[in-house]
Amino acid sequence: MALSNIHRQDNQPVYVLHTYPFKETSLVVELFSREFGRVAAVAKGARRPRSAMRGMLQAFQPLQATWSGKAELKNLHSMEWGAGLLLLRGEALMCGFYLNELLLRLLPREDGHDALFDYYCQTLRILTQEQVPPATTLRRFELKMLQELGYAVPLEHDDAGNAIQAEYVYSYVAEQGAARTSQHAAPANGVQLSGRTLLAMAQDDYSDALTQQQSKQLMRTLLAHYLGDKPLHTRQLLMDLQAL
Repeated sequence: MALSNIHRQDNQPVYVLHTYPFKETSLVVELFSREFGRVAAVAKGARRPRSAMRGMLQAFQPLQATWSGKAELKNLHSMEWGAGLLLLRGEALMCGFYLNELLLRLLPREDGHDALFDYYCQTLRILTQEQVPPATTLRRFELKMLQELGYAVPLEHDDAGNAIQAEYVYSYVAEQGAARTSQHAAPANGVQLSGRTLLAMAQDDYSDALTQQQSKQLMRTLLAHYLGDKPLHTRQLLMDLQAL
């Protein structure tokens, strides 16, 4: 293999998570790749009107990218359309941007997560179909993402190792799990929810209204813990849309 090709990756399945200007005519493209996780690459000249790459740097579209470089910021050489173009509209579009922001904030650079990549693809397709409530789709992705990134989210056993009981009330704290509590005790740094909700989430069943409400509170608490003080912009936009 030629020395110049040692750090070259050809025709890798990717999605565009985000782009931002770089120098006068270029863009930095944040890619989510199946094999290499999150990759940042410079698309030289992509801001020029006649750039062949400019029209392809679109979010939510399956693409194939070729890049090279051993530094953290790669050089993006080419992009090609993948199979099956997607169209997200309205609330589904905002949900898509929310997924992208989550990945940008939590996914380490160049750390491959092929199962998460495949689930992201599946989630985008579900959002285009509009058959599953978007909120349910988001809860499933949030949970899957945290699990795939190695964050423990135990749902079937409490912090003492006992099986969750549907009729009990629990206080759930990030990195500790669920602890049985009084129905009237407010958790200091966690969220209160029923055992039935935890078991329903473990079974991927979000059909119950209480499960929908409490799973949203739980995932918001867990994500806030891992994201830190900087809030998600798209979450606020989603809340504003729902208020309207």
